[in-house]
Amino acid sequence: MAIYDIGGSEVKADANEAMNELPQNRTLMIEQLTKEPPIKPEVVEGLKSIDEVFEHYSPFIEMEFNDNEGGSHKETLNFRNLGDFSVKGISNQSEFLKSMTAQKEQNQKIIRQLKTNKLLQKTLENEEYKTALLNAISALVKELKDNNR
Repeated sequence: MAIYDIGGSEVKADANEAMNELPQNRTLMIEQLTKEPPIKPEVVEGLKSIDEVFEHYSPFIEMEFNDNEGGSHKETLNFRNLGDFSVKGISNQSEFLKSMTAQKEQNQKIIRQLKTNKLLQKTLENEEYKTALLNAISALVKELKDNNR
């Protein structure tokens, strides 16, 4: 009687087809790299690296992003290597995500200022100074909007 381990597979010595076990330091990845499944499955031989697989299939996806105002932005993301699936890889392809990343970084800088700037903290504690600061910021925002038109 055969003994099975978790994740193991049986390879009979007398099997008609030669089946090799994957080495322990390798991972077999199987994924659909096209948007629509093929009508007739295609056997592709000779692809020896992940880069060759990406080059052959040229996977892409059309995305629709929604902004805070309810508008939508359509963009096509192309994948040429595994790095393109990372947050940075996807963000670098998308103008919308680049702008969102820039906004996130700006917000983080503001939070750091709020936490570390003692003068700003004291200004925000005093209601009169806080109102004056908000009025000044509002005036700056209005001026920037007027100059962009």
